[in-house]
Amino acid sequence: MKVSREQMAENRRRILDAASSLFRDRGFDAVSVAEVMKAAGLTHGGFYGHFSSKDDLVAQTLVHALAVDAGGDIGIRAYLEAYLSPRHRDNPAAGCPTAGLAAAIRHQTPAAREAMTEGFRTQIARLETALPAVHPADGRQAAIGSWAAMVGAVILARAIDDPALSDEILEQTRAWIEAGIEEGIEEGSAP
Repeated sequence: MKVSREQMAENRRRILDAASSLFRDRGFDAVSVAEVMKAAGLTHGGFYGHFSSKDDLVAQTLVHALAVDAGGDIGIRAYLEAYLSPRHRDNPAAGCPTAGLAAAIRHQTPAAREAMTEGFRTQIARLETALPAVHPADGRQAAIGSWAAMVGAVILARAIDDPALSDEILEQTRAWIEAGIEEGIEEGSAP
């Protein structure tokens, strides 16, 4: 039975969604193609109609996950509140693909690393427009520094076994970035 283009596109989206969740939760190497297909509700045999290999799946999943993650325009304070929260920390499968996969990406293919690079560029551009700055160069520096702090805070908060310290990492990183935002606003309004 022939599958329509619409159904093929829907099946591909289901595979990418399932892979995205599984990879963020368990890492690239701990997830098999069979597990991805089962999570997508499809048979293993249909995989090669969509992807040439697991490496291709990894790269395409990153493109998909980072595009989905970049969507939505909320204010910077609301974004910080959501990103640097226990809820985000405790739900890696639905969380930021960068925080979930950054450490493992260096072992992946050039295509996967390129996808992560493009996701990083998109996020930096998004933060550049959201963060107040006195000079454009300061905006890029603030965006890169803030994004690195945010991702690093989530990675560290997930890595440790002390809940109080984990919460403190998230809270203090958010407070540090917000203090920088306040300073940028004050400097920007100075004559």
